This record gives sequence, C-alpha cells and structure tokens, in this order.
Amino acid sequence: MARLDTSGVRHGVRHPACPNRTVVGRSIVREVIATPAPAPPAIEQPAPYQVSYGLVTGRAARGTTRIVVSANGKTLLTRPLRQRRFSLRVALPMGDDTVRVTTLAHGRRSSASVHDVFGLPRGSRPRVVSEREDEVLQRKLEKLRRGFGGTAGVYVRSLTGGSGAASNAGARFPAASTLKLAIATTVLARSHRIPERGSYVRDLLTSMLEESDNESANELEVWIGGSTSGGSARINTLMRSIGLTDTEMYGGYEVRTLSGRIPVRDDEQPAYGYGKHTTARDLSTLLRAIWLASGNRGALRSGESGFTAADARYLLWLLAHVDDVPKLDRVEKGDPGVVVMHKAGWVNDARHDAGLVFWRGGVFVAGVMTWNSRGVGTSADVLGGRVARVALGRFRRTEG
Repeated sequence: MARLDTSGVRHGVRHPACPNRTVVGRSIVREVIATPAPAPPAIEQPAPYQVSYGLVTGRAARGTTRIVVSANGKTLLTRPLRQRRFSLRVALPMGDDTVRVTTLAHGRRSSASVHDVFGLPRGSRPRVVSEREDEVLQRKLEKLRRGFGGTAGVYVRSLTGGSGAASNAGARFPAASTLKLAIATTVLARSHRIPERGSYVRDLLTSMLEESDNESANELEVWIGGSTSGGSARINTLMRSIGLTDTEMYGGYEVRTLSGRIPVRDDEQPAYGYGKHTTARDLSTLLRAIWLASGNRGALRSGESGFTAADARYLLWLLAHVDDVPKLDRVEKGDPGVVVMHKAGWVNDARHDAGLVFWRGGVFVAGVMTWNSRGVGTSADVLGGRVARVALGRFRRTEG
C-alpha cells in the first residue's frame, strides 16, 4: 500500500479511471495494490472424453500451498501442496463426471474443470495378473451354455483377479458387428492423435460404435487402407500382433437397415460359410488389450502399433456410451456399483456381445456368442445377462 499526505482529509471517493485509488478533490490520497488471483491449474489427467481410474495430474501456479479435487460438486480430496506439479489418486464416482481442481495461493483461489470424464473404480486400474481356471464358475457357465437353444460360446475372466472360465470359447462364429471394435482400435492406432470433435473420423467412430452403423464402418476401413479390403488387411495384421488367432476381418459390411490356465475348446462349431469371424476368446483378448493399454500396459502398447494410452481411454469412453438392447449390461440394472462397456453384433442367425464389466472390486471381461440356423432372438441377450450376473456374483465372493 502506498500512502500520500492526507492531513485534513476526512472523506474520499474512488478514482473513476482507477478503482484501486481513493481521491479527495484533486488529490490522490491512497493506492491499494490487490494480490492477483493465481493462474488456474493446468490439468493433464483426467482428460475430456476419456475414462479415468482416479489419477489427477497437472501443474499448479507458483506459490500454491493447497489443492482440492472435487467431482460433480463433491469434494474428494484436500491436502497441502509443496511443489508445483501434482499427481493424486481419488475415488471418482462411477459414470459421467465433471472433475474440478482448485488451488490456493496467497489466500486466493483458482480453479479449472474437466468435463465428460467417465469415472471408473480405483480397484479396476490396469495391471497384469496370471489367469487360472475357476472350476465352480466353469460348471455354471457350462450349464448356461448347454441350456441355450442353439450353439453358444462363452468366455469370462477377471482381469484384476485372474480367475475365469470358458465354454466352447474357441468356436468360430460369424462376427457381425463385434469386429467394429477392431476397426476402431486400428483407426486410433493409425491416427496421430485422438480425432477432434466434429472431425470426419470422430463422427464416423461415434456412429459406428454407438449406433453400430455399417456405412461408417466401411468408410473407416477405406480411411485405414484405401479400400475395405485394404483396411481389412491392416486390421487383421494388428489383431494378429496382439494374439487374436481365430479372427478374420473380411472386407466391408453390407449396408442396410438394421493348465492353471483357462481351457479354451471348440466343442460345437456353427455350420456356416465363413466370412468375417471371431471367437468369444478373441473378442475378450481384444477388450483386455484395450483395457491394459488404458494404463499404458500390454500388447497394444508394447509394440509399434501407434495405439496410445489416451487412445484406449477414449475408446473405452465411447464404449461406455453405447446405446443398445440390454445384453451383458442387464447385470447393471438396479446395481449402481456396476458399469458395462460393450460392443454387440447380430445378423439373422447370430447374436453376440462382448464387454468389460466394472464393479467396486475390479473388472472382468466377458464374451458371449450365439448361433442358430433358424435365427437367434432375444434369448441370446438373456444368456449374456445371465453369464454376466453369474460371473459378477462369483467374483464378488472370491475377490471381495
């Protein structure tokens, strides 16, 4: 504060051109220098249109002494900050969140927010665990599969605990739209960055995954490889590199309205002419690879695919907003502690679903494929829901 001679001055008014100064008559008698608000924190993670396991990172303004993290208006963490960079773990609400970071410096507050973040449980953070067969779950899945009125293949594995089971999971089925997930993975691997909002590629990805649009899928295959056949070849190469040995992306889609390890066998093979095909195991392998990549781990991140952790988090965000007839996600109805991210596919004689089921204790992957030469209806959707419900109940008991 700078002071001037104010003898004999009893009253003053604000200077019209400078509100920090007080004036009496023609004399400036006082100047108040206010402490400026600190610059808002620069948030690196979470990012908009991505999933988050609760990691909050970034950089605060110089002089920051305290940091507060909140989501949807609820404070999740407050603590002292002794350096400008911060890396914090919080328990985000499951689902769509707005994350706000507030910093305090020199008695002043400053905030920044990230919208369109999809919160996932901290216990579902990607990590590599060894797989093992769960004999109890195996018997239950076998019973469910054999009770289906047609041919089915089922694969389930806890990604955070390792236990799982499979029934006819190596049988090849007509893939239908399930391989649109493989298209999306290849598109993001070949992009230099996540496509911007309103861009050609982003609009196609959204309509292909959220609406299962065939024309968008074909256009993306052309974008990948110059033609649908060229795109298919590049998709197949990437899928082989991460262990999908029984999957074939065969051209485009018809455009119309529409040991201790888990044993994998093909006990009952659907009788159909092969085009696009895949297995319950391969779809689960792809989903696991995407989940691992979201934590900068696994086969998609270990090679030179170009698929980044941010790509994986964005792809999972898209899957979280798929609007479809309930299948695997039947398990989440009435259970706010469960989130399902999935991609289904169907043609007249085949109906499938494969996805990641997140719950408070972790995450498991499930692939359910069905076929019947006379046609497959909603009984396949019911089977998917039952598989997810049985698996969730088993993992809740064994993994807490």
